[in-house]
Amino acid sequence: MNKRMFLRLSAAILGGTSGRRLFGRGPDAPASGGTLTNWAGNYRYGTDDLTSLATVDKVRAYVRGHDSLKALGTRHCFNGIADSTHALLSLKPMSRVIELDPKGSTVTVEAGTTYGQLGPYLHEKGFALHNLASLPHISIAGACATATHGSGVKNGNLSTAVSALEFVTADGGLLTLSRDKDGETFLGAVVHLGALGVVTKVTLDVQPAYTMRQEVYENLPLSQLADHFDAIMSGGYSVSLFTDWQKKRINEVWVKRRADDPEADLRRYGATLAARNLHPIAELSAENCTEQMGAPGPWYDRLPHFRMGFTPSSGEELQSEYFVPRENAVDAVLAIERLRDQVGPRLFISEIRAIDADRLWMSPCYKQSSVTLHFTWKPDWENVRKLLPVIEKELSPYKPRPHWGKLFTIEPKILQSRFERLGDFKELARRYDPPGKFRNEFLASNLYD
Repeated sequence: MNKRMFLRLSAAILGGTSGRRLFGRGPDAPASGGTLTNWAGNYRYGTDDLTSLATVDKVRAYVRGHDSLKALGTRHCFNGIADSTHALLSLKPMSRVIELDPKGSTVTVEAGTTYGQLGPYLHEKGFALHNLASLPHISIAGACATATHGSGVKNGNLSTAVSALEFVTADGGLLTLSRDKDGETFLGAVVHLGALGVVTKVTLDVQPAYTMRQEVYENLPLSQLADHFDAIMSGGYSVSLFTDWQKKRINEVWVKRRADDPEADLRRYGATLAARNLHPIAELSAENCTEQMGAPGPWYDRLPHFRMGFTPSSGEELQSEYFVPRENAVDAVLAIERLRDQVGPRLFISEIRAIDADRLWMSPCYKQSSVTLHFTWKPDWENVRKLLPVIEKELSPYKPRPHWGKLFTIEPKILQSRFERLGDFKELARRYDPPGKFRNEFLASNLYD
């Protein structure tokens, strides 16, 4: 791959076109559809009928006036989970902070707010979130709907910070569910996959603001990772491993720690401390990455991998990610390493992260402390779609759960068997959306097949 293509990559987040509409299982494009694409460019939505609204009342009227629709966030999903062939609704104009409650340690925001918008505001007020994803550009409502995550053995995914949701139901009604008042119903509604309604407000738990440092280590021997996996993954508040699965080593280890925590010093495991800022893909400039080299900075500017001030342009990649139980992490990593000759030619980079267990019904971390195996693929869907079943077969002893917003080929019956509260979730969807107004092809194929 030439340098020009590398430079077109933007913070390892975007996907490329391959002339196909990609769902969870990746069928070919339908005969008709729109020209609207996701941010990656790999997915073409089924309609160009996209409406942006700025008030709850207008959202309620819009929902009442449509028989079928989907809410569309910042378009960071690589599949059709947010697609519709009828109507798409954007709440991007709804991006205000509604209330910061210092006494209750919560903040309430409109659904179009991104983490990049909220982070500096909270820090200025003396507060912080517990975790962030690698990108600050994603919307809070969309990230929580799909159980998007950061890293940290003691950190739950971003959805675990949700303490209340307001959403518009199929009949245009306005409903609020909270952790304190709605028990199991609330736990079923947080990771809702867009199936229950249109979220208009999200309330998140906050904590006192904190300062962080970030160090990067290079060339960690795979044998050391296998022997000391828990110690390495627990070496910081948030730890990410980047590998191309070649040469029996982890290319880079990004350790994010609170400023008053001791340095992990992974040199004891054979890694070397980087002498300069690095990008996860070594050939790319680290200009757009968050500051490394142990320099202190606010939580919102260290927990992500990429700077909030950077707006990516179109890149060329695809993404897949699988959650496995943390207790099986080493075996799962070694299983993928054995596929290095097949994976290597299709891959830009992989990332391995840890996420704590939660109680959210449709979260891949439901009652399961997990490790994720993430793949950033070259824009070659025809070959990637053949490789995914091979990876899923290798991981099958560990019953992998996919990231809901990325590419996978797990058969629906198998997928459904791995979410023990799926039946309860579908009952919840019937309660708030009796006509199936928010059901689309992705949900029908993967949850109702």
